[in-house]
Amino acid sequence: MIEYSVPWTNADSCSTWLADLVTKALIDEAELTPKPGLVDMETTGAHTDLHIDLMRRSAQALHETFAEMARVAFRRKPNQELREQLARIGRDGEEVMLQATGGTNTHRGAIWALGLLTAGAAIHGPPASPKEIAALAGEIARYPDRYAPARTTNGIRVRQQYKVSGATGEAQQGFPHVIRIGLPTLQSSRHRGVSESQAKLDALLAIIASLDDTCLLHRGGREALHFTKQGARHVLVLGGTSTEEGWNALRQLDTGLIARNASPGGSADLLAATLFLDDLSMYRSNRYKVAIGGAFGWNN
Repeated sequence: MIEYSVPWTNADSCSTWLADLVTKALIDEAELTPKPGLVDMETTGAHTDLHIDLMRRSAQALHETFAEMARVAFRRKPNQELREQLARIGRDGEEVMLQATGGTNTHRGAIWALGLLTAGAAIHGPPASPKEIAALAGEIARYPDRYAPARTTNGIRVRQQYKVSGATGEAQQGFPHVIRIGLPTLQSSRHRGVSESQAKLDALLAIIASLDDTCLLHRGGREALHFTKQGARHVLVLGGTSTEEGWNALRQLDTGLIARNASPGGSADLLAATLFLDDLSMYRSNRYKVAIGGAFGWNN
């Protein structure tokens, strides 16, 4: 039995620990290979302005952004003031990201999704399940941000044009693609005995197969979204990435997305969120004895 001492006794130690897990999740997502249309260890996917070193650099640069989000949320209740504080930190984090990447948007969507989930984890404390953390994140996301700058992003334009909920709706609903699809697929694939990389790829494909990904809609319209969803479902029907047929279908999907200059970036953000909550759930499972006390009055 491995014993971990998890630092939840004060805001500073909690925030550093959670930021470490978020940074790890972002890098794990980036390094997962091969991902259809996305940057990985082999290719830049459908992107000409991104590469794996840039993704790593961006994730590392955002560590303090996520730490600050956890710090301000520590043991608080969701309310509008907290929502607006997190939004301000997130906007500052976008500037840090752009400085680190030379102006390239690597993780804007991840700052939103993982920032909310980090805050939810800091509020609830170590006994929280992924579902409870996501529900708190959703509660925060449903408060308006009175100080949001008036700007029209690609995501906003796509949501309006195609009538989809996008990253905002996903968060406000408590991250259903993470809780109901990503995590269950990751766990069921592990139970089948596949490799960790194959389990994560299966989770990504399950998210892709269901999500109305605004990144795909922005870059390729409904045709690209339909092609990608169908391709992801086909891989899963063939048994997932652990089968030869499924692996070949994954490669074909990747080729098709690169030809369309389309990339499921929203799904990648939700995979990173899945990996973050999966790492957190490790500390409440029967596989580990976790020594946690202090601020939350809870010990396992």
